[in-house]
Amino acid sequence: MVKEKKKMTHKLSNQAIGALMMAVQKGIMEQCDITNLLKEFELVESLDGLIVENPPVLHIDEEAGGDEASA
Repeated sequence: MVKEKKKMTHKLSNQAIGALMMAVQKGIMEQCDITNLLKEFELVESLDGLIVENPPVLHIDEEAGGDEASA
């Protein structure tokens, strides 16, 4: 007799979806592959779904002269 393994399913929390979107944005801004970034996600179960313990951080450099008044 073969026992069937019960599949465990999980859903992403809003926080995890936000972390995924930040990774995509980082990839677009830095024009880089985000595969390794996603592989490094540390996922933890919560009541709201999976959360990312180490979400990516975006560093935005402010451009000089963005709001200069015309002469």
